[in-house]
Amino acid sequence: MSSWTWTSSNAHRSRLRLSSCHVATAGVVASLLYLFFIFAVPQLQRLRFRTDLSRYDLGLYGFGPTRGYVSFDYESPIVEITESESGCDQRYTFIAPRGDSVPQAGPMILDAQGNLVWMKYNWETTQDFKIQHYRGEDYLTYWEGREIESRGYGSWYMLDSSYNQRYVINPVGNYGGDLHEFTISTDGTALVTVYDPIPADLTTVGGLELGWIFDGVFQEIDIETGELLFEWRASKHYPVSTTYEQLAGAGKDRASAFDYFHINSVEKDEQGNYIVSSRHTHSVSCVDRETGSILWTLGGKMNDFTDLSDGEATNFAWQHDARWHANSTLTLFDNAVHSNRDPAIESRGVAIQLDIASRTARLLATYYHPQHMKSVSQGNVQMLDDTGRVLVGWGHSAAYSEFSADGQLLCNVHYGASAFFTFGRVVSYRVFKGDWVGHPQTTPDAEVDEDKVYASWNGATEVAAWRLEVWTSDDLNDASFGVVAQFEKTGFETEIEIPKDMGPLFRLAALDLEGNVLGVTDLLQREQGTDLQELLDLHNWILGFAMIISVSLK
Repeated sequence: MSSWTWTSSNAHRSRLRLSSCHVATAGVVASLLYLFFIFAVPQLQRLRFRTDLSRYDLGLYGFGPTRGYVSFDYESPIVEITESESGCDQRYTFIAPRGDSVPQAGPMILDAQGNLVWMKYNWETTQDFKIQHYRGEDYLTYWEGREIESRGYGSWYMLDSSYNQRYVINPVGNYGGDLHEFTISTDGTALVTVYDPIPADLTTVGGLELGWIFDGVFQEIDIETGELLFEWRASKHYPVSTTYEQLAGAGKDRASAFDYFHINSVEKDEQGNYIVSSRHTHSVSCVDRETGSILWTLGGKMNDFTDLSDGEATNFAWQHDARWHANSTLTLFDNAVHSNRDPAIESRGVAIQLDIASRTARLLATYYHPQHMKSVSQGNVQMLDDTGRVLVGWGHSAAYSEFSADGQLLCNVHYGASAFFTFGRVVSYRVFKGDWVGHPQTTPDAEVDEDKVYASWNGATEVAAWRLEVWTSDDLNDASFGVVAQFEKTGFETEIEIPKDMGPLFRLAALDLEGNVLGVTDLLQREQGTDLQELLDLHNWILGFAMIISVSLK
C-alpha cells in the first residue's frame, strides 16, 4: 500500500517565511561585518599594544592622565618617567600639550620630575613654546592662533621673566602668522613662516593649468620696529614637481590651495644664510642671505649630496625641525611617515655631518624610541650640551626622550598613554629643555580646606619653603604676624596641616633658599566649626525649648 504526505499551503508559506528570515539575518550579519572591517578594524590596527607596556601606557589612568589642585584652577599632566643611571637632564621642560584629552591647552613648564612650574591657559591653539634669548634677557616665546588643517593664522608672543607680554610679532603684509616657526636669530631678528595661497600651474602633478598652491614663505623681521628685513618664497626656487605630496583634488581654488612645499623650520648659519626645512619635498636647503638663491639642498628630488652612509643621511622623509650646529652638523626629526596609512616605518631623530665643499653627507647618529615610534606629524631634536646629549620631542606621540651622543637612551618621558599615540589625543608640536628663572608679579595662591591649607604660586621658580604666620594682634588695623612653622615646598602645590591651637587668621610667606620672603598670600581664615560645648549648654537648650512651646501655643 503506497503512502503519501499531504503538505498544507500554510506549511509551505511557513518555510518561505523561515527562509526569508534566514536571508534577512544573513544580510544584517554581512552588513555588520562589512561595517566592522571598514570602520572598526582600521582603528583597532592603530592601537599600539605591547607586552612591555605599563598600566600608564595601557591607558588605565586615561589617555592623558592629569592632576588637579586645590589652590589652582587648572590641571597639569601626570607624566611617566623611565631613566638610566645618568638620569634625566635636570633643567625645566617647555611643552604645549593640546588634544581631546588635554583639559586646558596652552604653554606649560614642568620640572625634571614632571611637576608643574607654570602654565597659561590659552583659548586658541598654542605651538612652538620655548625659551629664547633677546637683548640680554630670556623670554618665553610661542605662537597662538587658529589652526586650519596643518597651517596657522595667528601671532607670535614674547613674555618676560615676570610673565608679562613684552612683544607681539606679526608678519609684514596681509598674512596670518603661521604656527610652524618663530626663531630669534643671533642677530636679534625674528624668523617666521607664512603660508600664502597664490595661482600656479599644477599640470606637472596632474592638476589644473590655472591652479592654486600654498607658497612657503619666510620673513626676517626687526622685533623692535616690525620692519621687514628679508622675505623668501619657495615658489621662485622649488618647482611644484619636486613635491612628494599627493594632489588629491586640491589646488582647484584659493580655499583648497595645494600645499606642495610645507615650510616648517628656518634658522641662520654662521654666514647668515638661511637653513630651510620643507616637509613635503623631503629636503633641507641653504638659502643665500642676499639673493635668496638656493646654495645647496640635502634630500629630496633636488639633492646635491653624495650619501656616504648608504642612503641613511639623505633618505629622511616628511621631516621637521632642521637645525644647524657647529662643524657643519645638521639635526632634524625624521618623521619617515605622513599618515597612519603609510608603511610601518619608524620615526627617528638624526644628526648628519655635511662637507659643503665636496657635497658629501654622512650620518653621525640616530635616536630611536624604544617603542618603535611612528610620529605622523610634528616633532623636534634639541642639542642639550657639548657632550652631544640630545632631546627628541616625538610630536604627534605624547613623549620626549633624551639620548647620549651615540644614541643610547638616557631618559624617557610619556605624558599620554602610548598604546593610543596614533590617535593624537595628546600631542605637543615641539618639546624643549632649558634654564629659567620666573618672578611672577601675582600674589601666591592659597586655599583653606577643613584643617589644611594648600599653597602654590604659578611660575615662581625660586620658592623653596612656605612659612606659616599667624595674626597676633587684637587690633584689626594692625597687621602683626608671628611665625608658627616652616614647611618645605613639595611639587607645584604644598599641603600644610593647620595646628589646632593656632589662631583663626593667618597667611603664608613664600621663601627662597636663603630664607628671603618672595611674596605672601592674602589673609586666610581657618574654617570655624560649631562649638560642641555651646551645643551642649543646658541654658541654650532651655531657651530653645521655651521658644518652641511659646510659638505652638499661639
